[in-house]
Amino acid sequence: MRTIAIVNQKGGCGKTTVSINLASALAEAGQKVLLVDMDPQSHCAVGLAVPEQQIEQSIYDVLISASRNEPVKLTEILWQISDKLELAPASIDLSAFEQQTAGIAERECCLKNALEAVKNDYDYTVVDCPPAVGLLTFNALRAATDVIVPVETGYFALHGLSKQLETLSILCKRCSQHVEVRVLASMYDIRTKMAREILAELREHFGDKMFRTVVNFNTKLKEAASFGQPITEYDPASKGQRDFQALAEEVIGASTTQQRHEFVNSLADQLESISATADELLRTAKAPIEVASPASEEPTAATDTEQGQASGATAVPAAQEQAPEFSQSTAQLETTAPSAAATAPTEQPQPDMTPAATPAEPAEQPEAPRQPEQQPMDTGAKLADYYGVNQISDAVVFVTLYPRATSVQIAGDFNNWQPSQTPMQKVGQSGVWQTELKLPRGRYRYRLVVDGQWQQDPYNEHTELNPFGEYNSVVEVK
Repeated sequence: MRTIAIVNQKGGCGKTTVSINLASALAEAGQKVLLVDMDPQSHCAVGLAVPEQQIEQSIYDVLISASRNEPVKLTEILWQISDKLELAPASIDLSAFEQQTAGIAERECCLKNALEAVKNDYDYTVVDCPPAVGLLTFNALRAATDVIVPVETGYFALHGLSKQLETLSILCKRCSQHVEVRVLASMYDIRTKMAREILAELREHFGDKMFRTVVNFNTKLKEAASFGQPITEYDPASKGQRDFQALAEEVIGASTTQQRHEFVNSLADQLESISATADELLRTAKAPIEVASPASEEPTAATDTEQGQASGATAVPAAQEQAPEFSQSTAQLETTAPSAAATAPTEQPQPDMTPAATPAEPAEQPEAPRQPEQQPMDTGAKLADYYGVNQISDAVVFVTLYPRATSVQIAGDFNNWQPSQTPMQKVGQSGVWQTELKLPRGRYRYRLVVDGQWQQDPYNEHTELNPFGEYNSVVEVK
């Protein structure tokens, strides 16, 4: 379970809006989500139409129960918002939490201990923090694996951001905890020059520590909160819904990317082991050639070659079971090993030569084709580049992952920024989209258009700032 704390000591930056709508968007994406309100104002309950007068127990009762020796389970206070979303509401009692727990050991771990009991029941927990750095926020940080800092694209928000990040750094060091902190631009009004300049400033300073998604200023978000609904229910066609859908995909994608890198590294290790085994088989296949008598050399070499081919044929499918989608790279390894084994008989001594006349140097010549040792590194590099943009021969291949998208297009220099001219094709039901273009040599800028929303390629690290304060992806065709 990933626990995401929404933190900013400045009020009015949209923490509760982000918390409610991110949790709802994650639930819409098929994730099991728990929303925890740690703000005594209890705005999450208000924004989800949970009647305050009907809240008999809140997250306060769960946090304080251990010190009172009257355990209250987190499951006892939850409200079912949708099939995949549940809320642990707050109450005004949270204001007294710091005083009520004075002198209690490890009181900053109360929330962490409560979530530990339900960690197998949810994919994500989203924690809405109060607009202050106190014990409640510290509890959220101790429980968190990720922190999102929503920043309004205004001057005062930018001025206080550095202090906020410095405070987070001190708190994380204090508890010796690694937390992934990322900045989210919110309440962005593209019509104002100030907002565009601040967004560009944020992206320049924080780079990959900032979400590519920007939550735009949208009146529908405020209307949805007033009706007690997340934007996914109030207006599924609004720009606010598309923003939070993109944010949810980016959050899920960050986890998927981490798992993919771990998988790639594991698979590369296995391929390296397979290559070493194939190389050992080649040396074993050559050994009888050096010691056998002339009369028996030809049959022995043929037998060893067949064994080398059989071993190569059985070694490679082990890697294919781990990653069937990368069968092309694995097939290259399969063809390399038998071909090296097949060269062994061509270098054996002629039958009319005596063993004494056979020089030692020619027997060592088969060492030259020993290329599989380099193959795992190349294969690993190819696996790591599975998503993104790659040049293969004379074509440029674009591959990206958007499981919930209905259409993905590319707009760039090469099609006069007309996305309809370059649609991407969906591959099966996995959410992978791809297309192939033949482009002349040169440097091209482009953006992806996902269900009508323009964004940079999340799997291409090469970018440049555009006049609108956002980033274009860049590809070099050689």
